[in-house]
Order: sequence, then C-alpha cells, then structure tokens
Amino acid sequence: MPVTRRTFLAGTGALALPFVLASCGFVQSAPAERRQGTLTFTTWGTDAELAGFRAAIAAFEAANDGVTVELNAVPYEQMFTNIDAQLQAGNPPDIFRVPYYTFGAYAGRGQLLDLKPLLSADRESQFTPQAWAAVQNGEGTFGLPHHTDTSAILVNLDLFRQAGIDASEIPTSAEDAWTWDELDALGARLRAGLPADRWPWAYNWQGNGVTRWLSLLFQSDGAFLESDQRTPAIDSDAARQAVEFSSSFFTKNYVPANNTIASSSYAAESWFSQSVAMVWSGAFQIPDAEQTADFEWTATFAPRNVRAGSDFGGNALVATANTQQPELAAAFLEFVTDADPMRDFCRAASLLPTRVDLLTDDLTFDVRPDLGPVFAGQASLVQPQDVAQVASPSMSAIIPVLKEQLDLAFTGAQDAATTVTNLQSGIGAATGG
Repeated sequence: MPVTRRTFLAGTGALALPFVLASCGFVQSAPAERRQGTLTFTTWGTDAELAGFRAAIAAFEAANDGVTVELNAVPYEQMFTNIDAQLQAGNPPDIFRVPYYTFGAYAGRGQLLDLKPLLSADRESQFTPQAWAAVQNGEGTFGLPHHTDTSAILVNLDLFRQAGIDASEIPTSAEDAWTWDELDALGARLRAGLPADRWPWAYNWQGNGVTRWLSLLFQSDGAFLESDQRTPAIDSDAARQAVEFSSSFFTKNYVPANNTIASSSYAAESWFSQSVAMVWSGAFQIPDAEQTADFEWTATFAPRNVRAGSDFGGNALVATANTQQPELAAAFLEFVTDADPMRDFCRAASLLPTRVDLLTDDLTFDVRPDLGPVFAGQASLVQPQDVAQVASPSMSAIIPVLKEQLDLAFTGAQDAATTVTNLQSGIGAATGG
C-alpha cells in the first residue's frame, strides 16, 4: 500500500506539466471512432500525481477532438472498496489505477480488458521486461505499466554521526550495497551507539506492504511460486534464511517492537520522527522528506545476499472488461505511457518510469535529483521472474498468509522452519496449487 505523510485525497494541485503531443503517434493515425466519446478514470494520488493525470488528460483531449476523460480522484483507503462494488454492480469506470500486486486478482477474474489486440505492434519493446511481466496474465496483456517504485534505504545522517558512523561508510553503488552480514554488523554498531529510544532501522512491510518482505526472499535467490504462478515454492533453505534474518531484527532490537506487519504505524513515520536511523522506503517519500525532515539525510541501496533483489512497486493503468469504449481506452492508456507524459509525471511525483528509453543516466526528480540514480539503480535489480510471481492471480489470497505467518515469526511465536512450512501449505491453499 502506498504510504505518504500527505492524505491521498482528490487534491486541487494546479501543477502544469508539459507534454510534447507530437510524440504520441496514434493521434494522427488512429481511426475516428477511437477519438470520440467519454472515458471515466478512477484513481487515488498525491497532489503531484493528480496534477500529472490532469495534465495528461488535458493533452489527450486537446489532441483528440470530441474526447472527454472524466477523472474521479478518491482516497486510497476507499479506492478498491469502490472499484470492487462497481465491478460487482456492473458499472465500473472505463479505466482505473491498480498496484501490481493487486493486478493479478482482477485479471484472473476476467474483469479487465485484454489490450493485446488493441495496442501498437511495438508496445512491448518500449517497456522494461520487469514492467511488461507485471501486466501479463495467461496469454493476455491486461494493462500498461504506468510507473514503478522500489524500496531503497533512507538514512538519517545526524543519527549515524551520533552513533559514530561516518557518511563515507554508506554505499554509493548497487555493487557496493551492504551484504546481509555487513548490514547486521552495522545494526550492532547503531544499536550500541544510539540511545535506547532510538533504533537502527524500520522495514516498510506493514499491511499489504508485506509483499516487500519478499525482497529478502529474492535476495536469498528464493521464490514463493513456480513459473505457473500457482504451485508454491517457498519451502526452501532460501526462505528459512530470509525468515531467520528478518526475525533477527526483533531479537537483536534493531527495529522498534511495533515494526511488525500488523502495526497500525507505517515504518516511514518512525524515520520522520527520528526514532530510527534508517528506513526502507520508496522514492515517493522524497518530496515530503525534503519538505519536512529537519535533519540531514540521504538514500542508499537495499542490501544483497546471494544476489540483489527488490520489490516492484508502483501501479498499472487498466481498462475494465465491459468498457463501451475499448479502442478509446487503449488509446488513452498508450498516450499516458508515452515517453513525454511518463517522464514529466515521474519527475514531478518522484516515481520511476517503466519505459526503457527513460531509465537512463539523466533520470532526475524535480526534488532531490541526486537521489534519482539510487532508486533507478535499485529498480534495475528487480528480476522479471520475481515480478511475475507477485502478479499471480492469487496474490490477494496469498497476502493474508504472508501477514499471519511472518507476524508470528517476528513476535517470536514460531521459528523459521515452522513459518516456512506453514507458508508453503497456506500459499498452496490460496492458489489451489
């Protein structure tokens, strides 16, 4: 679940984002019936995100006479309750925004439009393999990847200095990211050098963010599903190692006691309040951190073990299966994922693009542009096979299993071996595999 210190309300941000209309090739070549009518589009977002969507809509309408896109912005907490009720009633919006870890459930239930026959022939090649894998289900393409985000680590440099740790010890490249052993040693130093009411770090696995724990599984070169997205594969030494490592955060007092998955407080809150020196976080927190943090801070790469691994966050844009405007919906989705709209949206909102041509060395954010390469580099470490598992149609049923079993491990109620055994059986029950 996306987390920010702002409330995800409709917002009235008036940020104007430029778009180069000439880059959107379908505008000139699309048949007239694709460029007429009204689309409804439901989303949540920060002020910057909603401003970006409004700018894209205005540009699309200006380039396509007779087209209207009605934006319905709602709080995140209401988003999918509303969408599910509308799908059930048969009156959903034409288009909505969906996290990748939720995408598979909608696609698997046949509630999304298969875009494959409606997209430009070269569309797949424009996206990274990870992003394209996130919107596939069976033989169909049921959305377009609008942006991504991934968890790197935000560092409070003031607390590092207080613990006697110099900024020069913070990795500046993915290749030099802390290993698990090095992170553990750093945790011991921070624990010894910080007051009792300050902790080395907090992990952002609260609520549906439990999928971010899977990064540790991937770092051990493990998996939780086979390539069929159905057969459980978590009963492994890699999974036991990941459970043991993450549970040690609690036994070694590296995280606050309330840094559990079931906590009502998000990890970022403890970092903003300076209760922890580090927090796993997406880049979307950068604008708030720059505006409100009254301490010096930076970002570095997530740790690595057998290999690097990270979560594929962010959202896709999808059309509902019973839209009365399938061609127009596909045209709009192509428009907002063209290079110029995506670049401007991501720069303003501190999010990462999903297009190959935008993930370059000149990727910058409007706020703290120096940190763009950290998050882009972290995102480049995500493996397509990892993303494909999270896009499983059964992911919404797997998430409660992860929540329950990992919280039992973190609170000391069961050991790693028992946790993994229970995860294997629970995931199997969730998928029918």
